[in-house]
Amino acid sequence: MNTLDPAIAARLKRNPDGLVPAVVQDQHSRAVLMLAWLDDQALHQTLTTGRATYYSRSRQRTWVKGETSGNVQWVHEVRLDCDADTLLLVVRQEGPACHTGTTTCFDADRLDATVTDPAREPAGEQMR
Repeated sequence: MNTLDPAIAARLKRNPDGLVPAVVQDQHSRAVLMLAWLDDQALHQTLTTGRATYYSRSRQRTWVKGETSGNVQWVHEVRLDCDADTLLLVVRQEGPACHTGTTTCFDADRLDATVTDPAREPAGEQMR
């Protein structure tokens, strides 16, 4: 079979472009490595080969993670969230996950300095 299992396909809620977002997490550190998109073909290939395969919105095609960089992701688990609109891929990452050469795509800009700490708010003014 060269297509996604119809039982799996029927469960997925896709965006208007037919894509499902996937949060990619490191198997050992549990760090979030990246966010990627999968179409049915990419998900089928991921499930059958054990190598993370995504849909590139900029290239308009599927691509196997590491096909040019060598930074392969070996998939250990694929989970569907409770709303069936997001996947979690738990992977063993070889090399950096981000195209910039960093370990994760979330190493750069930290916005948490702008987050209000509820513990610092005066009593009665905490967010509920």
